[in-house]
Amino acid sequence: MRRYETMVIIDPDIAEQERSALFERLGELISGQSGYLVECDEWGARKMAYEIKKKPRGYYARLDYCGSGELVKELERNLRIEDRFLKYMTVLLQDEVDVEALKAEAARKEEEAAAAEAEKKAAEESEAAGSESVASPQTPASEAKPPAAETEAETPEPEAEAEAGTAPDAPASSGESEVKEEG
Repeated sequence: MRRYETMVIIDPDIAEQERSALFERLGELISGQSGYLVECDEWGARKMAYEIKKKPRGYYARLDYCGSGELVKELERNLRIEDRFLKYMTVLLQDEVDVEALKAEAARKEEEAAAAEAEKKAAEESEAAGSESVASPQTPASEAKPPAAETEAETPEPEAEAEAGTAPDAPASSGESEVKEEG
């Protein structure tokens, strides 16, 4: 079996349900011709470089699949017949492909995605539980913040820092003294 990639541009004005039905039909066509659909990657609606059938935008999608030359012929024939497909282009990616290895890799990626989703959900639940305990209305006296007057007394005034020559925005001395001219 060979591995192919077909880029399609679909009319962006069709509804989401119609578009998903088109992709389902293409998937059925690939599996019906004893092929294997590796991935259907939808890129979304984008502005095209030039108008096609008086449309400045198109809905882009990439089909990655394995099959024979006959499958590609049948797929392109269906793309030509259907008016909702504005353009398509098929590229040969690999001559010889191990389909079973691709299926195993796809299953592994699916398991990793499910594990990552479960981990994300658990983190969100623990974060929600943690924020409830932090936001409790009763805070102990040891965690209470000091009044504003006490904190102001502890921090030095900017004028005092400027007099001492340690102001944060004072120019750093580079060994040369600055001379001011009065005029």
